[in-house]
Amino acid sequence: MTVIVVSGTGTEIGKTIVTAAVAAVATAQGRSVAVLKPAQTGLRPDERGDADEVVRLSGARASAELGRFPEPLAPATAARRAGMAPVGPREVAEAAGKLAAEHDLVLVEGAGGLLVRFDEDGGTLADVARLLGAPVLVVAPAGLGTLNATALTAEALAARGIEQLGVVVGSWPAAPDLAARCNLADLPEAAGAPLLGAVPEGVGALDPAEFRAGAAAWLAPALGGVWDAERFAASARP
Repeated sequence: MTVIVVSGTGTEIGKTIVTAAVAAVATAQGRSVAVLKPAQTGLRPDERGDADEVVRLSGARASAELGRFPEPLAPATAARRAGMAPVGPREVAEAAGKLAAEHDLVLVEGAGGLLVRFDEDGGTLADVARLLGAPVLVVAPAGLGTLNATALTAEALAARGIEQLGVVVGSWPAAPDLAARCNLADLPEAAGAPLLGAVPEGVGALDPAEFRAGAAAWLAPALGGVWDAERFAASARP
């Protein structure tokens, strides 16, 4: 795979850290990795964005950001309120294609969920994946409510003929409750795709060297890691 689109089932669930983990593993394997953030919202121009954070943690080769809007809103709304031009799916796909010509792997990190609007025409991250013919890695939270959101995301992908790589739990709690532990078994069924990792909560605060050293243990072999879904689920079984 040259391009992977990373989408969440919602916002603030660990997409950036999962993207960084995938980038760290690929970089450790000697692959040249670029990270593309189509639309960054809720940050000032002088603040470090998600793509920059992925590079800092993972050691990825390059990062790119196509649009930045100051208010923490959906990209289309944030662009409209700022009086700025939005970033549309075709622009994102073209940028990803150019990065893919220069790098072994391009990770396109979305904003919020799969169908959050990028522009006034209703363009979404799903449109980006379709234009690129790229698979989507879904990042989901661990706890109660995640099964419904994951199933809806999976249905939206299937309806558009977009490949789903699988699901990664974006922030696995240090003390998982009953719902989180049960969800390890139920998430693959809800997604109709394999569980490909569980990233421990708080690892974004690690020193980059520690983060890179640990990343392979959080991701399954399909993403270049050594994490074992069956063993992990068995260890957390209620």
